[in-house]
Amino acid sequence: MSAAEFLKKLPTAFNAEEAAGSDCVLQFNVAQPVYITIKGGSCVASEGSTAQPDVTITMEDQDLIDLLKGTLNGMTAFMTGKLQVDGDLMLAQRLTSIFDGDKLAAL
Repeated sequence: MSAAEFLKKLPTAFNAEEAAGSDCVLQFNVAQPVYITIKGGSCVASEGSTAQPDVTITMEDQDLIDLLKGTLNGMTAFMTGKLQVDGDLMLAQRLTSIFDGDKLAAL
């Protein structure tokens, strides 16, 4: 499965309670870019790039899938250069609570 295909499934693992009050756009720069819009308690995945993301995450496809499934530690990925973050670092750190890791691991 490509990272784009995986990212399109993120809304199924969305935790609206953890994202309460968040209106943001997450840009994922992978082989086929995808952005996630979180607004009003909903989550939508779209293909391509957005003009003004709140945070941009750049990774290789498999590394991103491993990160979101919980098999790759975010801090380790960041420190070794596998994960590049531009924008709201605090928002990037919240991804593991905004999206249910158990549901993602099952994808």
